[in-house]
Amino acid sequence: MLVSIMLAASPARAEELRDLCPDRPGLGTPACTVDRGHAVIEVGLGDWTRDTQGPIRTDTVQLGDALVRLGLTESLEAQIGWTAYGHVRVRDRTDGTVGKASGVGDVTLALRQNLRNPDGSGFSIAVMPYASLPAGGSAIGAGDWAAGLLVPMSFDLSDNISLGVTPEVDAAADSDGDGRHLGYGTVVGLGFGLSDSLSGAAEISLYRDRDPAGRSTQALAGLSMGWQPHGDTQFDIGVNLGLNRASPDAEVYFGIARRF
Repeated sequence: MLVSIMLAASPARAEELRDLCPDRPGLGTPACTVDRGHAVIEVGLGDWTRDTQGPIRTDTVQLGDALVRLGLTESLEAQIGWTAYGHVRVRDRTDGTVGKASGVGDVTLALRQNLRNPDGSGFSIAVMPYASLPAGGSAIGAGDWAAGLLVPMSFDLSDNISLGVTPEVDAAADSDGDGRHLGYGTVVGLGFGLSDSLSGAAEISLYRDRDPAGRSTQALAGLSMGWQPHGDTQFDIGVNLGLNRASPDAEVYFGIARRF
């Protein structure tokens, strides 16, 4: 009787959630999904990219690159993404002229359906169709709608090391903002559990862009780290480096993810 009274008087046991598995940071996309009835908000607090093509140097700064992920079932989540502010500075080194533009980004909608192990453990795989709506301005917006499909996969190689692969195919918006073209590529990376709260990743990305204005293949290498002071929050930082002339020279970013 005494045990029954004590159990009845004690607060209800909190729902046991899976480990926090944010999209940030890194080049790839995880296969895990958000717990049903919960949300994860991820915000890029700062992002700077430098791209040099011949005499033209372009510097892009983005602030408030937000992604909201909603757990619809134990294996399905919905996503909406939007960039609050972007500033682009273009300098022609031949004559010193400088052009500047600022604006908001496009809206991206996506669904991620996990097919195996929605917590991302062991072998995990998901399918993720998305669509991008031309809600942004000319500074960082694409100018037309786009769509695509990602198939994130991850494999646990040991207790502290995992292999991630993210192939994708896109109907990407043309650079002139009128029409679409084929784009495809993949990201391959290793994730490392450095401690109970600290993680890191090293990744390589290859992407073939068949834009009618000029076809190109971008190659990037990325290093990133995430720190989780507790189970519902992560702070992150990362750097990407271009490996060929068609790729941006460098990108540095940092942000936060929070589960509710």
